[in-house]
Order: sequence, then C-alpha cells, then structure tokens
Amino acid sequence: MFRMTPTPSLIYCLFFCFVVLSFPACSPSAEKGDSDVFEEEGLAEQEAQGAEGENAPLLLFFGNSLTAGYGLDAEESFPGLVEARLKELEIAYRVVNAGLSGETTASGLTRLDWFLEEEPAIFVLELGANDGLRGIALTETEKNLRSMIQLVQERYPDAAILLAGMQIPPNMGTEYAEAFRQLFPRIAAEEGVTLIPFLLERVAGDPDLNLPDGIHPTAEGHAIVFETIWPFLAPLVGA
Repeated sequence: MFRMTPTPSLIYCLFFCFVVLSFPACSPSAEKGDSDVFEEEGLAEQEAQGAEGENAPLLLFFGNSLTAGYGLDAEESFPGLVEARLKELEIAYRVVNAGLSGETTASGLTRLDWFLEEEPAIFVLELGANDGLRGIALTETEKNLRSMIQLVQERYPDAAILLAGMQIPPNMGTEYAEAFRQLFPRIAAEEGVTLIPFLLERVAGDPDLNLPDGIHPTAEGHAIVFETIWPFLAPLVGA
C-alpha cells in the first residue's frame, strides 16, 4: 500500500506488514466480531444518512479498512467526504460505505452479492492490499477482482465501475511487489473499467498523514485520498 520509493525504511515496511497481519479486523466495526451486524446496521444507517429520496442513484464504495475509514468518524473517511461534496453541490446520490477491515479479495467476493441487491449507479472497488501483504498468489487475487467486476457488470450493465489501484512494500520480494502493482491497470484495461492509478498517492508512507499505527490515513490523509478520487467521480455524477 506504499509507493515504491526508497523513502519508507525496510523496518517501517516490515512493521506495516506485521501490524496488518496481526490485526486483520481492526476497524471499530470489526472489533464487534459480527460482520453481519456491520453489514445490516452500517448499510441501513448510511443509506438513511445519504438519501435524498428513495430513487436517488446509489454510489457504493466496496473495500477494506481504507474505505471504512478506520479510526475516524464516518464523515472523515473519503467516502464520507464524497458524500459531503455531493450534498454541497446539491447532487442527489445515496452513498454507501461498504468497507470492512481485514477484507481480502476472497472474503470480499463472498459478501458482495449481499450489497448488490440494489443496483449501484457507481461501484468503487478497493480491495487487494491485504492479499498482497499476506503474499497471496497473484493469480488468486486477479481471479477474485475480475469475478467481482464481472458480477457487477453482468447484473447491472449500466453501472460505472472504478477500480482503485494499490501498491505494497517489497517485503514479499521486489518481483512480487511489481507484479502486484501491474495487476490493477491490466485488469482495468481488460475488463473495461476505470482505473484510479494509486488510491494512496501522496499519502502512503508519510507519517504525518497516517495514524500512529503507520497504516491507516488520518483525516488529513483521507482528504488527500478524496482529492485523488474525485476527478474520476465528478464526471460520473455530473459535477
């Protein structure tokens, strides 16, 4: 989840990996130990908060703790900032943050169907980082990402799909890290979806923009992530 520059030290990278692997479910919601409660209550609450009417189009963010906004209030996460911008512009969208800490592409695939009971006008897929930090075979990660994209495409052909690109530190080897980085643009091109090149651009590896755990962005970090993704969302929502 870090850009591949020599700035972060090897110790910092290894610490990053250790913490993520040691605490795979580190969001406040996941700490309850009941993802079903998270899904049912979280979806209902966010739909109610973001609704401008039942017929407003749905913007669905589907990812891990980065999307969930670990350690922050909901409105400080980048999906929350997108919702605030839409309200500011008086653009009627319901924004649902379906982020779950510790999510891998495999676990994401198993729960995606539940969130697709309603058609999303825009679907933002942010998964894969936890796969990379665990050294999961890239063929498996690729298969799961493609399956999620294809599931949305087959069920809702008119939905706009954005895939968030990710990078990881080279603790699993530089070849693996580079192949992981290249995975996202290749999938986006071949599946015909929009690529956000690197979700954590200008944020990853900067201690001032991450919480003390060195992993999750601060509110200021999420504001930068919002700036990264908004240019891709703006034309889709008519901003």
